[in-house]
Amino acid sequence: MPELPEVEVVRRGLESWVAGRTVAAAEVLHPRAVRRNAGDLPAQLKGRTLASAERRGKYLWLPLRDGASGEEEPGEALIAHLGMSGQLLVVDPLSPIEKHLRVRMGFADGGLELRFVDQRTFGHLLVAPMTAGRGRPVPEPIAHIAADPLEDAFDDAEFAVRLRLRRTGIKRALLDQSLISGVGNIYADEALWRARLHWARPTETLTRPKIAELLAAVRAVMTEALGQGGTSFDSLYVNVNGESGYFDRSLAVYGRRDEPCRRCGTPIRREAFMNRSSYSCPKCQPRPGNARP
Repeated sequence: MPELPEVEVVRRGLESWVAGRTVAAAEVLHPRAVRRNAGDLPAQLKGRTLASAERRGKYLWLPLRDGASGEEEPGEALIAHLGMSGQLLVVDPLSPIEKHLRVRMGFADGGLELRFVDQRTFGHLLVAPMTAGRGRPVPEPIAHIAADPLEDAFDDAEFAVRLRLRRTGIKRALLDQSLISGVGNIYADEALWRARLHWARPTETLTRPKIAELLAAVRAVMTEALGQGGTSFDSLYVNVNGESGYFDRSLAVYGRRDEPCRRCGTPIRREAFMNRSSYSCPKCQPRPGNARP
């Protein structure tokens, strides 16, 4: 599933190619793409302007304003969640229809259109009201999502306190979107390797300096991934122009079972974790005696 860097790459593309444009018409080609939407999505979008492109964690949204008057309507936004295979593509309206096209939007200027393509149909679009969020207004359905580590609203000191109170394994805490959003399996493993922490290290044993080191590692790996367009293990993870990222070439541990650690040369291990996998270095990240699953 796309994590924060991949979603941010898409957000930047939407900001460049879609923000400020008025929707002339929208078409839903598969009902699952709008299964969580209350009402008729094409009617909700027609004549309205996508004011900007925003993101928190793995969620994208485009605040809506009235296309005729230009007045802001902070009460609603179009949310896009990519799920496991969702793509938001900016393409020529005359280009061939993609096999898994779910929703398409044309604009009043007659230029490039926006298409939501989703092979596995786990993603969705919906129009939702805005509400007060943690640090800034957000769409109501994601009000429970914590600020992500690249946001100004993220409070390092508050995170440290809440993390230690969780009394769980550190990786499980990093994947808790109510504690810190945007971190998924890939970047959790990469950040833990950089901070020399095993994924099962109990959160209450972490000192404030170690938590600060871990946050620095999370931010560093995500920033580097952003600079390389994110991580793409297959053709499903692309930006709005259909291009894949290449941070997978720089991964230190994730997906590198039995390959040498880039720091010490020890073969990388793979361990089962929450119906998924965790990758780490046995030497750099020894399993603690009081580890939690």
